[in-house]
Amino acid sequence: MKNLTETFGFNYRDERFADLQLLRYRLTGFEALSPKQKEFIYYLSKATLYGRDITFDQFGKYNLRIRKMLEVVFTEQNVNHDTDEFRALEIYLKRVWFSNGIYHHYGSEKMVPGFSSAYLREQLQKVDACRLPLRAGETLDEFCNELFPVIFDPQVLPKRVNKADGEDLILTSACHFYEGVTQAEADTFYETMKQNDPTPDTPPSFGLNSTLVKEDGTVKEVVWSANGRYSNAIRHIIYWLKKAEEVAENEQQCKVIQLLISYYESGDLQIFNQYCIEWLKEHESAIDFINGFIEVYGDPLGLKGSWEGLVEYIDEMATERTRTISRNAQWFEDHSPVDPRFRKAVVKGVSANVICAAMLGGDEYPSTAIGINLPNADWIRAEYGSKSITISNITDAYNKAAHGNGFKEEFVIDDVTLNMIERYGDTCDDLHTDLHECLGHGSGRLLPGVDPDALKAYGNTIEEARADLFGLYYIADPKLVELGLTPDMEAYKSQYYTYMMNGLMTQLIRITPGNQIEEAHMRNRALIAYWCLEHGNAVKLVKRDDKTFVEITDYDKLRQLFATLLAEVQRIKSEGDFEAARQLVERYAVHVDASLHQEILERYRRLDVAPYKGFINPMMLPIYDHEGRISDVHLYYGESYTHQMLRYSQEYGTLI
Repeated sequence: MKNLTETFGFNYRDERFADLQLLRYRLTGFEALSPKQKEFIYYLSKATLYGRDITFDQFGKYNLRIRKMLEVVFTEQNVNHDTDEFRALEIYLKRVWFSNGIYHHYGSEKMVPGFSSAYLREQLQKVDACRLPLRAGETLDEFCNELFPVIFDPQVLPKRVNKADGEDLILTSACHFYEGVTQAEADTFYETMKQNDPTPDTPPSFGLNSTLVKEDGTVKEVVWSANGRYSNAIRHIIYWLKKAEEVAENEQQCKVIQLLISYYESGDLQIFNQYCIEWLKEHESAIDFINGFIEVYGDPLGLKGSWEGLVEYIDEMATERTRTISRNAQWFEDHSPVDPRFRKAVVKGVSANVICAAMLGGDEYPSTAIGINLPNADWIRAEYGSKSITISNITDAYNKAAHGNGFKEEFVIDDVTLNMIERYGDTCDDLHTDLHECLGHGSGRLLPGVDPDALKAYGNTIEEARADLFGLYYIADPKLVELGLTPDMEAYKSQYYTYMMNGLMTQLIRITPGNQIEEAHMRNRALIAYWCLEHGNAVKLVKRDDKTFVEITDYDKLRQLFATLLAEVQRIKSEGDFEAARQLVERYAVHVDASLHQEILERYRRLDVAPYKGFINPMMLPIYDHEGRISDVHLYYGESYTHQMLRYSQEYGTLI
């Protein structure tokens, strides 16, 4: 690989800056795939990477211009690279790349540059203005006057997603899903659409793929499609999807890709429903993918889908675990501690695989989930089922990075508990993820006539709590030992301890002092942990040598608390009880104990461990035969983070 190194400046080492560490994931078993399968993955990967600019724009209307401006300064030869302010600019640019914009990827607060506005203006004067993303007729001063307050003024667009109760969540959020409309106007717009829907039994996911704008006093949608907003990026995605269709593994896979293309071309959400249904039917191939406007966590109203992409292939050995779970889905549903009115009488179409990620994109890159369950539409889940994945090579990379960093030794209460976690922890972590994705999200049902969006801004937190509680309740069930999923009836305790420790204490390392909990998954964990802390003597916070620890005094009782809370959370979801959701989230999931927070941060700081991790994608190098056809795809894992990001901006920059 000497020539590649000389050409591209590759660097295999993991990289760390600010509060971030970049890891690499291996494509285990990729070499054993057929040339045609590798070609299929290559084309799907190209389609995945071409969505990058969409995510940047969705996460803030100024993000693309700011990214381009910073990249120009960073690569300008006339700029002195050997100064403290340039190094601060480099770190800021790396953080912007990581977060797909100027807002922290997890906390969503605006990131603070370590350099001054005067410094940036001075450097911009050194570059060729033709390289900057200036609008027609725009001067450099006008350019700076527009962008600099967005970057440097803490009062201007301070949060990407605001979920503070009682505020206008649209006007106080910087995400680029709405333009010129208030929350009340958006609520009215979509309520009217739902009331006028001619297909109330099979509704589209209203608002999923559009920007809501007000023009000349009229509120309307601007649809994201090949002929609408983001058209240039979407057309590139379509091009590579068509290439992938030519080498798909079976007819059903071809049908799925054709429907996705049709949806991208039209923006028709009923076609998206058809795509989701056909995607659920495809089980024969080793390769699958996610590509589109999917998760709604980035929208304070929980309606609009951030663009994301993932290419995957099955990890056959590990998948036997998830198949065992899915084969028994009806048993788990029937024995759930929730009210029978809220259970599914017949569980349909539940499938689960352990997969290897082959390429990450959009909202799944560089930071990615370890498990996914789709589709999100409740009626499709009820009628056709769902697909769940656990990403084994991502989990493996996380586990290797965590080994020996001292985190568990610092925060686990004693050696007995620590040894239990060391023995069972990895197994139970994977199993809880499987239960969460495969059964938790796929369980339960809405009562007839309940609006799937009835919980509004609290919907994401309640849904994640429901899935986590389902997994927590069942990981302690003897049925799992019977199925061979846990080795004995002691194993679940490792998951109970680490979950409560995280929800009550250690996830606070991801919160900036003075802030409250905003992110839906963090709110979910806090909700569960603090509700259990308040409602029984099964768990408590104790002091030892001036350090706070979690102590679980009764594991059986803790399981019963999980069951009770699961029943209530499912009721809230099934009945669409907005006020109960609001009270539960606001009481247990939002507020941070300042003194405990300070203690946890100080203890964590001494470990010198980055609280957030993300991934550098492998580089896929197609090998062509003498007729110009792809005969193989080689992988290279040594590309540096900086090189990858600059290359992606150049190769896949379609919107700037």
